[in-house]
Amino acid sequence: MDLIEGLTNFNLTKQEATLYVLLLKAGQLTGYEASKQTGISRSNTYTALAGLVDKGAAYVLEEGKVTRYTPVAPAEFCANKLNRLAEIKEDILGQLPALPGDAEGYVTIKGEREIINKLRNTVRQAQARIYVSANARVLALLRQPLAEAVARGLKVVVISDKSFTLPGAICYGTVKQNEQIRLIADSRTVLTGDLEDAEDSSCLYSCKRNLVDLFKEALKNEIALIQLTER
Repeated sequence: MDLIEGLTNFNLTKQEATLYVLLLKAGQLTGYEASKQTGISRSNTYTALAGLVDKGAAYVLEEGKVTRYTPVAPAEFCANKLNRLAEIKEDILGQLPALPGDAEGYVTIKGEREIINKLRNTVRQAQARIYVSANARVLALLRQPLAEAVARGLKVVVISDKSFTLPGAICYGTVKQNEQIRLIADSRTVLTGDLEDAEDSSCLYSCKRNLVDLFKEALKNEIALIQLTER
């Protein structure tokens, strides 16, 4: 991810993000110095620096008649934002109506980022067992929630490239040449699709018993084939 783009996810504008990075490199600057070094107009520079102060990314240093700006440490700035979001989350969840349950039928999830988010959340919400088949690249994106599932005592079965390992999980090594992924959680939900097209990718999520049973059988057959090949 581009650094400036990444910082905009923390509620900074691109000009604010650019000036924040500059302040981190310089330590402290006046508005005039920041404008000169970035090429941003002086009026926009002062507006952006004031925005950084308001958003908790910079402090003002008063030295006589000269006003200088110094950055808040990145880890502190990010942590403060995440803590505030956590507080807002709890407030929102306390006011929103609860979802009655998983949507019936077949739900299509579009975009690699949203698919990965759904995979991670499905793993985190599992209570007994997880079966997942995917290549090592995709599983690397799921490593943390899978490791957390193992630590919670869940049965985790992984079918992936032989290079992928996960302590505590049952791993079957094979050759995964595509971006296809299949995941079953608690014999209750299934998520299947592929990530070949990045943000144009799509995945199917369902709690339909017939689809869950179909994919359970498919994963069992894949494991049996791997075991047969190894013999």
